[in-house]
Amino acid sequence: MSFSSDVKNELCRDTLQRLCCARAEAYGVLLYCHTFTSREVRIITESPVFSTRLPKLFQRAFGLRFDRLPEEDVGRGKYIYQITDADKLSTIINLFGYDPQQNPVLHINFGMLEEDCCRAAFLRGAFLAGGSVTDPFKRYHLELATSHLQVSREMAALLWDMGYEPKTVVRSGYQVTYFKNSQQIEELLTRMGAGISAMEIMNAKAEKDLRNGVNRRVNCEAANVDKAVEAAQEQLEAIRRLYDLGRVEKLPEKLKETIVLRETFPELSLSELAAEFDPPISKSALNHRLRKLIALSKE
Repeated sequence: MSFSSDVKNELCRDTLQRLCCARAEAYGVLLYCHTFTSREVRIITESPVFSTRLPKLFQRAFGLRFDRLPEEDVGRGKYIYQITDADKLSTIINLFGYDPQQNPVLHINFGMLEEDCCRAAFLRGAFLAGGSVTDPFKRYHLELATSHLQVSREMAALLWDMGYEPKTVVRSGYQVTYFKNSQQIEELLTRMGAGISAMEIMNAKAEKDLRNGVNRRVNCEAANVDKAVEAAQEQLEAIRRLYDLGRVEKLPEKLKETIVLRETFPELSLSELAAEFDPPISKSALNHRLRKLIALSKE
């Protein structure tokens, strides 16, 4: 089961208590479903839990039943609900402020969404009918897709008014309102009623941040090891050149001691090698001595 399906399952657990919220949710469903005209309402979904919720939602919101229900053997495919009865359609269209005698040019009637609870219910219905969200372990992406241009524009305006920052795009003839910001997706899911799913996004983000942090530290440590190895090789090559030139015996005792310890412990870092001196010396003092040896080998 996909993460998007899990979100819809969680949203469908919300009870249908207040009439205004039931109508707002049904409004979101109608504006983001397959077909909503003066001749037909057709809702198509692949979600079994949303399919179970739809008849209860429309009964609570409009006091009516669907003219067509999914057949019993459609459990593995798409669930199709349909209303074609003229009186039922007239009731729905009139309730949302459209002219029952005309094919409505769909837009959002903001008078239906004055309360915060109704706005949340409206977003829930839109997401159940035309929304999806990507697995947060892959990427952050939530979208709402409708075939109605004006609805998409007004949905974006509604979301901006609610404090969100959606983006829009046209894809395959659909108007898509989408988010890629994980925090905004978390807040939107929580507002719609999917708090558990929002927590899963937070957990996924924390896990990815932790994993990225570990990778960065490992890469940094590996880079430091590579640098230390390269530096040690350069120092050993300088020491070999000094031997070849016969200059080692003429060096000061401090530099001779440095040569002996560097040859004895070629794998140690500067800090570790500095601790091997008797008495131990500072890392900067050791670095100065090694640079002096390299400089002498190049003269």
